[in-house]
Amino acid sequence: MSVSTHGLRVHRGPHMLRAAVELFSSMRFAIALLTIICIASIIGTVLKQHEPINNYINQFGPFWAELFRAARLDSIYSAWWFLLILLFLVISTTLCIARNTPRILVDLKTFKEDIRAQSLKAFGQRAENRLGETPEAAANRIGQLLVSGGWKVKLQQREAVDGSRPTSAGWMVAARAGGAHKLGYIAAHSAIVLVCIGGLLDGDLVVRAQTWFNGKSVFTGGGMIADVASEHRLSASNPTFRGNILVPEGGQGSVAILSQSDGVLLQELPFSIELKKFIVDYYSTGMPKLFASEVVLHDRETGEQVPARIEVNHPASYKGVEIYQSSFDDGGSKVKLKAVPMAAAAKSFEVEGIIGGPSTEITNGKDKLTLEYAALRVINVENFADAGAMGSGADVRKVDLRHDIESRLGAANKTNKPKVLRNIGPSIGYKLRDAAGQAREYQNYMVPVDTGDGQPVFLLGMREKPEDPFRYLRVPADEQGSMDGFVRMRAALGDADTRARAIERYIAKATDPKRPEMAEQLRVSAARALALFSGSERAKADATTAGGWQAIAEFMEVNVPEAERERAGGVLVRILNDVLFEVLNLSREGAGLAALPNDEKSQAYLTQAVLAISDAHFYPAPVAMMMTDFTQVQASVFQVARAPGKNVVYLGCLLLIVGIFAMLYVRERRLWVWLTPDGNGTDGATAATMAFSVNRKTMDSDREFEHLKHKLLALNKTEPETS
Repeated sequence: MSVSTHGLRVHRGPHMLRAAVELFSSMRFAIALLTIICIASIIGTVLKQHEPINNYINQFGPFWAELFRAARLDSIYSAWWFLLILLFLVISTTLCIARNTPRILVDLKTFKEDIRAQSLKAFGQRAENRLGETPEAAANRIGQLLVSGGWKVKLQQREAVDGSRPTSAGWMVAARAGGAHKLGYIAAHSAIVLVCIGGLLDGDLVVRAQTWFNGKSVFTGGGMIADVASEHRLSASNPTFRGNILVPEGGQGSVAILSQSDGVLLQELPFSIELKKFIVDYYSTGMPKLFASEVVLHDRETGEQVPARIEVNHPASYKGVEIYQSSFDDGGSKVKLKAVPMAAAAKSFEVEGIIGGPSTEITNGKDKLTLEYAALRVINVENFADAGAMGSGADVRKVDLRHDIESRLGAANKTNKPKVLRNIGPSIGYKLRDAAGQAREYQNYMVPVDTGDGQPVFLLGMREKPEDPFRYLRVPADEQGSMDGFVRMRAALGDADTRARAIERYIAKATDPKRPEMAEQLRVSAARALALFSGSERAKADATTAGGWQAIAEFMEVNVPEAERERAGGVLVRILNDVLFEVLNLSREGAGLAALPNDEKSQAYLTQAVLAISDAHFYPAPVAMMMTDFTQVQASVFQVARAPGKNVVYLGCLLLIVGIFAMLYVRERRLWVWLTPDGNGTDGATAATMAFSVNRKTMDSDREFEHLKHKLLALNKTEPETS
């Protein structure tokens, strides 16, 4: 038993090794690996890579986000399983090449001249004929003709042998052509190996290996780059990396950011990049037409300074590092902001900040918020094709900040009109973060915009989530081109004495002094409507909404029968419009300004102001930060890469092209002509048998066979000797 067991141990190892080699070198295994790689690459193309986990949660939900993170689908090209598959593909293809290359090389040198004459009759393409020359002369003639046609030829003379397996005496002409077909097989498979090796070299494998074996770790915190510890930094001698670096105008940068699925790594560069000047030009659509950077590269060892210009598709190269113009960003522009009150208790104030710089703590009433300076956009090109629909209170920007208001005001026209593109000036992007850490994003335009109805408005944008579009509140600009008129009117509307004075002015203009009972009824209706619209304490018992047109609508639904609702609503709107016009003029008188005449222009301003006041009840912040001044500082975003596998991949691509063309367009052909004396041999005639073999039978191969038998054996296409 012990011997038998020992024998099993001896023979099982080689058997399992052979089975493993057979599996890894099989075509089925390689195709399976390629299929998995293709599927993974499709996923990596569709699913954004190296995004924060919150982005996946917002888009797909927590379950799928955790599944993506567990399967490393958010960082496929650096996932351990993807790299392992690439490694197995390299091993499989290498074994396949190692197994088949010796046989291919031997086959390329072999003419197979020892083939039996009887075997030639089994070929599908063969021909026979009687030649009027000796076998030796025919062999030499045929051989020379084939050599002149690009064939490699070998002649063999056979002698008659007596015995159990006699052979006939004669000459065998063996020829071959198209050997590059099999060389194409070697080239194509070698290309796969080279491309995979180049991909492994230029991928994240080397970077991740340093986190596995070299004591490096991914950085997940925040703060200044200079404060990041050395265990999160890769040395300048790192053989391969690909990262981004942002350099502001007049500044320098020498540390690139390498994004990882669970954080970032910092890559030290052997030089620093100084941005002297950033150049950007735009199309009429607002898309960048050209952006370029004039830089100076400072060698950190020698101090050498190398000027360079970097454009899209025109990178600079220094010390084996390619520097590409990736994009551009804000480099720390300085902005001045003024808070516009959007709530009754809010106050106006001014702040200064730097885009991307420290945040500002603001306290306005009972609200304590953190102001984060997110973005400055100097050029904003928007489509105003549907501006005609904006006069009714709705536009392509979804003006209102609540779905109920959107449905009440209606949507903009969705007809396929040609685009009307217009630059509407600078905008400031910022975030207001509450004490719980929740932030809303805002985008406000610096100058008023004429949306097509003749009344310029300020656009105040807001969104809850980064993936949502901005929704805009439109605030009318007064004759001075500012929001002061709107602010004064809103403040006057919140004052009970001003509301009472406005009602009395309206009553005096709208009623007959001889009918005091009518004046009292109108006074009650106007007071109730104004209280509801303003959202004052008096209206809270009548409506759940803070104020605006929504409060009016809710009051009508509760207190007015449905049959009378349309008529009563029309009357109430006319009353409210007239009273609000008096509120507007009272607010102007309080500021020392002349009252507005009751003309079309004044009514257009009033209409937009009333809509803005109504929608402002749903504005989710006590103040709107409006930009009053800015000093722009631009920055370039460069992609820096050291890619030693690039040339390997280029070589692999070249071999792949050569190999595929060789396998598809080069046909391997072999030809045998067996020549023996015909009859008794006294007349010098020769019996010739020709056989033709091709790896892929096509119409071209048929034509070549017809040409060869006519050229070598003097046979026409219609002669019966051909089979």
